[in-house]
Amino acid sequence: MDEKPSVLVIGGGVAGIQASTDLANRGFQVYLAEKLPSIGGRMAQFDKTYPTLDCSICILAPKMIDCFRHPNIKVLAYSEVKSVSGSAGNFTIEILRKPRFVDAARCTGCGQCAEKCPKKIPNEWELNMAGKKAIYMPFPQAVPRVMTIDPENCLYLTKGICRVCEKLCQAKAIDFSQKPETVQIKVGSIIVATGFDMIDPSKFPEYGYGKYKNVIVSLEFERLICASGPTGGHLVRPSDHQKPKTVAFVLCVGSRDVKAGRVYCSNVCCLYSAKDAILVKEHEPDVDAVIFYTDLRAYSKGSREFIDRAIRDYGIKYIRGRPGEIREDHETKSLTIWYENTLSRKVEKLQADLVVLSVACVPRGDTKELAKVLGVELDEYGFFKVADPLYAPLDTTVRGVFACGFCTGPKDISDSVAQASGTAAKAAEVSMMYARAVPRAVKKGG
Repeated sequence: MDEKPSVLVIGGGVAGIQASTDLANRGFQVYLAEKLPSIGGRMAQFDKTYPTLDCSICILAPKMIDCFRHPNIKVLAYSEVKSVSGSAGNFTIEILRKPRFVDAARCTGCGQCAEKCPKKIPNEWELNMAGKKAIYMPFPQAVPRVMTIDPENCLYLTKGICRVCEKLCQAKAIDFSQKPETVQIKVGSIIVATGFDMIDPSKFPEYGYGKYKNVIVSLEFERLICASGPTGGHLVRPSDHQKPKTVAFVLCVGSRDVKAGRVYCSNVCCLYSAKDAILVKEHEPDVDAVIFYTDLRAYSKGSREFIDRAIRDYGIKYIRGRPGEIREDHETKSLTIWYENTLSRKVEKLQADLVVLSVACVPRGDTKELAKVLGVELDEYGFFKVADPLYAPLDTTVRGVFACGFCTGPKDISDSVAQASGTAAKAAEVSMMYARAVPRAVKKGG
């Protein structure tokens, strides 16, 4: 191992950032590997956080900048871990750094190249509700603030034509000669903080997702209501961009569902749906907000009070019952929600203009591949398996490899951050243990 104790953190979301900063402040050399062009993770896509309703990016952006500028942290954005060998105290990691085709040292992030780029493609960051150019920055607060060229859609890289961005860039930052690069690092321990994805709601045809434009998922709503989102924060229906009169939220779509294979509770849905319903009322007080629920599970401190405040102060209506079918009026594009009211035990219906599905949170799509590289086990639902839920909730099944945040199971931001600090302490302990043991062993042998 290098003379300076070092740790690899995989995943640049809020948990990965917290773990990296904690370790760096203790004097460790930290390598933060993030698959996307920018750190920030899911939290950067949220509009507000519960229960305080603080601006999400206002909290996260300073943490992203502090992390990136810390002298003990090397941010490896747009990179993937390809192989891991060795053991606790002496891991050898190979990381693939994908080419941006932009010189990070020269790029100022002005965005002039994107303005003139002729190729427009769907924007995954905005859940495909808006477009982006083939040369892009993921979001306005991206860190590092460097443009990236999509090699699968760039006209020059696919057809050998264009190069408009290269002609316009005053900083001369465009570099089409860049190639994938493999770097090798040695670390004493590894922290995994890869976050989550959402289950595909089209698996549940009764809700009409993908068929009806006005049926969206919660993360799409977060972008829709956000000032930096595709509508500038205006609450409108995707079908005609008109203000809805009634917005309905449906909980437990895919969660606690035997047919979907996700019998667990996704933990955060009850709270963020209450938050989103409050945001509806704050943006448009005359719009009705209705939440369909199975039962309410308020896990963290202040959560039950938050739901009570949503009902008392904002007039959010709660209906105990899971919708069985959603139908669309072909002319108005309004939606009729058919459901069984489990309190009255009657089948009823509700007219809504916009339906938001709170879908199950699941491990990221590349979790199996990463687990294979690390040699760790996954649980029955595909999350990283911990050594013991009570006595070792941060340890994976491989010594020296720790995990925190949503990648080990559903939890909110505050719990993810708390776990991140815990894994930082555990990783520091392991790395220092072996760093001290190596010199003693050499001395004894000599």
